[in-house]
Amino acid sequence: MLVPYQVIRLKWFKISALQYQNCYLMMQSMNPRHFSAPIPLSLYIHIPWCVQKCPYCDFNSHAARGATPEAAYVDRLIDDLDAALPHIWGRSLISIFLGGGTPSLFAPESIDRLLTAVKARLRVSPDTEITLEANPGTVDESRFVGFREAGVNRLSIGVQSFQDKQLKILGRIHDSDHAKRAIESAKRAGFDNFNIDLMYGLSNQTEQEALEDVETALAFNPPHVSRYQLTIEPNTFFYKNPPKNLPQDDALWEMQIAGKARLAQAGLQQYEVSAYAAPDRACQHNKNYWEFGDYLGIGAGAHSKLTNMDKNEIVRHWQIKNPTDYLNRDKNMTAQTTIINKSDSIFEFMLNALRLTEGVPSELLSARTGLSLSVVEPALQIAKQKKLLVDDDSRLCATPLGQAFLNDLVSVFLV
Repeated sequence: MLVPYQVIRLKWFKISALQYQNCYLMMQSMNPRHFSAPIPLSLYIHIPWCVQKCPYCDFNSHAARGATPEAAYVDRLIDDLDAALPHIWGRSLISIFLGGGTPSLFAPESIDRLLTAVKARLRVSPDTEITLEANPGTVDESRFVGFREAGVNRLSIGVQSFQDKQLKILGRIHDSDHAKRAIESAKRAGFDNFNIDLMYGLSNQTEQEALEDVETALAFNPPHVSRYQLTIEPNTFFYKNPPKNLPQDDALWEMQIAGKARLAQAGLQQYEVSAYAAPDRACQHNKNYWEFGDYLGIGAGAHSKLTNMDKNEIVRHWQIKNPTDYLNRDKNMTAQTTIINKSDSIFEFMLNALRLTEGVPSELLSARTGLSLSVVEPALQIAKQKKLLVDDDSRLCATPLGQAFLNDLVSVFLV
């Protein structure tokens, strides 16, 4: 799942009126799109129910009222996939991600039926990455074994913190012991590829406390850690009732730098704003998002971005959000469809690709947007002049300054 855009520090690097005009004219004079190579395709499956809604969460998730309608929802997911098949027929999946919500609420048998249906309709190789998000409060070893037997080969375990006082403030249903047992159970069940989710910048949190969470996570030798700064998003409980004494910018910066250094010392290198991985253990699903690959989203509120090679266009659509409406067979599952225009596709490409610490090859922009790299040359020069972008014609990569002020860097491409 795409993570909220993280802001570490903000500073506005002003663009002159002439520079802006040059960028605008550049975008208006773009040549027609042309895609020369197939685009990698991922599948995202959204399961919208949780035991309870976390106060910081702005995703399409809903507290379960009694038993969730697993069988009916899996049926509807399969219908959703069938409706999309004409748009992706014959393409292979490089990854599958079951997110939410809390997918681990569903029984392994339901996950098995769903993945069996996917494999019957699309090309899924034995080494395709298949990730399931798991809440430590909803799993045990037998459940992990069942998920493994169903075909899941990677877990993303939503720990957030190993400190009980913070977990209570964050509204999590597990405590520290639950989290530790869940990770140990996952490893015993055969999962050697897993991610631990952590948050920092929590209420009254010190740098030392933030590092203690990192140390506890590292004790399990995780191949991947996602470490996010807590952000207060609109339409959340925290937006109206924010936690007290959140760390200020300078303290947040120190937490981020200290955590990055400790993770690197343990062999987990930062490869994206919030992602750290051992060699060859980066999340392939999220990397495909960041490299502006294609993804089909099925489930309530799921988003898709698909490239139509025949028409040389990029289409985005999203499904109806309310789970009750999604389950209603008298309603159209798709809420809206739109074609991404040329300038927006350039901005979206940069918004994603520049999150990667090593950036991407320059030619990837043409491969994924269907547009010539020359159309962004004026904007590239502005970013390089401001020392936000590495001065390398072969790569599109943020400098350390650009990584620190990523919002300002990508704003150069917003025309």
